[in-house]
Parts: sequence; C-alpha cells; structure tokens
Amino acid sequence: MAKAKENKTNAMRMLERAGVDFKVHTYECDEFVDAQHIADALGQDHRTMYKTLVTRGKSGAYHVFVIPIDGELDRKKAAQSVGEKSVDMIHVKEIQSVTGYIRGGCSPIGMKKQYSTRIDVSAQDLAIVYVSGGRIGTQIELKPEDLLLVSKAEYADLLE
Repeated sequence: MAKAKENKTNAMRMLERAGVDFKVHTYECDEFVDAQHIADALGQDHRTMYKTLVTRGKSGAYHVFVIPIDGELDRKKAAQSVGEKSVDMIHVKEIQSVTGYIRGGCSPIGMKKQYSTRIDVSAQDLAIVYVSGGRIGTQIELKPEDLLLVSKAEYADLLE
C-alpha cells in the first residue's frame, strides 16, 4: 500500500477506498516525458506500462482509453467500443479541465468525472500493469483486474 506520509493523489485514495493492493513507484521528473522514458527510468518492461488517452466522441462525450505505451490507438476500434461514430484526441490544453490531471500525470483512476473507459485486451494476459499515479513522477502498479474494477472499465481491442 502507499506510504502513510505520502501526498496522495485521487487515484491512490480511490484504490485505498476500494481495498485494492497497489504499489507506488516514483521517478525524478519536473516536466512531461514520454512513457517509454518512464518505463526505462523505472526499469520496467514496456509491455506492462500503459498510457491513458482521453478522447471526445462525435456525440461530444468524453472517453478514456488505456493502451500499452508502445501501442497506437486505432480510433475506429476505439469509437466502436464506446458506441461512437468517431473519436478524436482532446487537445493537451483540455486535459486538466476535463480530467483534473495534467499531461504526463493523467491516471485512468480518479478523474473529475466517470467517463466510459476501455482498457486494451492485452492487459488481460499480464500479472501486473503500471499506469500513471495521477501526477508527473508517479506510477501505480496493480493487477489488471483491479484497474478494470476501480476505473469501471471494460476490455476492448484498441490497437492498430
């Protein structure tokens, strides 16, 4: 579990409330760096590290997609998985107002609102995954099924 004195993020508080086992990993970083750099800094397998992408559907609704850091989101598959005709990435300037998190620290857990969330099916085959902990310099390690539960997500085939 997270350390008692640690400054907790919404994601950490939600995981604790749900009784989910997780580990917090931190790394030195003052500004946004890509997920591949983070995986390398933490010495983690790229296949276990996932990034959080926020989109807006044709309907105007927001949708969250969690995919491996080396993967590319197939927007057509993503749209189908949430019942939209199409989805487009939101502009970086909108991330904080939509999610409550900043670029590089956007976690699929604990956003301002509960958006429809899909996790790529590749996570089902892993014992653990890493996602943003809700701020730059923080990653959370947890079981994929716990991520699914706490983020109220569904699995979907999301990669190109």
